[in-house]
Amino acid sequence: MNHLSQRAVLTVLLVMLAQLPAWSADTRPASFDGEVQDLKGAVLDLNRELFMLEEELLYPANTQVAVFVSMDVGEFFALDSVQLKLDGKPVTNYLYTEREVAALQRGGVQQLFTGNLKTGEHELVAIFTGVGPHGRDYRRGATLTFDKQIGTKFVELKISDKLSKRQPEFYVREWE
Repeated sequence: MNHLSQRAVLTVLLVMLAQLPAWSADTRPASFDGEVQDLKGAVLDLNRELFMLEEELLYPANTQVAVFVSMDVGEFFALDSVQLKLDGKPVTNYLYTEREVAALQRGGVQQLFTGNLKTGEHELVAIFTGVGPHGRDYRRGATLTFDKQIGTKFVELKISDKLSKRQPEFYVREWE
């Protein structure tokens, strides 16, 4: 079933559900509850399939690029935001909450951006803003030039502490 016909079926099912008579528990046929539950299950299955089709249409695997953020320790840098540019164009700005930063410091990874890129060479620039050592405002950038081939490209923005210099370090690397 294609994307449009699934939407049409889902719409028809929802309209049919809305038009069902409002029976009381003593007047409704015994099999009616089972049929309604089956219908609801079918609607949920169709909705799940529609979501997956929509994802495939918006972000086909052969052109997809996904950018993730991770943090190691975070003693010398308190993250406030990340701005991401691809080929000189801003693609996302993300402002972090305290809970999100705490999750990153505990080893969490956040998917910051998903988009489509044509094959060829691209430049990714990440600008990190926050509070650095000695409580001062801190703004640093990291750049990665990469060759996008057919297939999904995964990129990690990693913030870690450089203990010897007592400074944060910012890395941008491709995942294999």
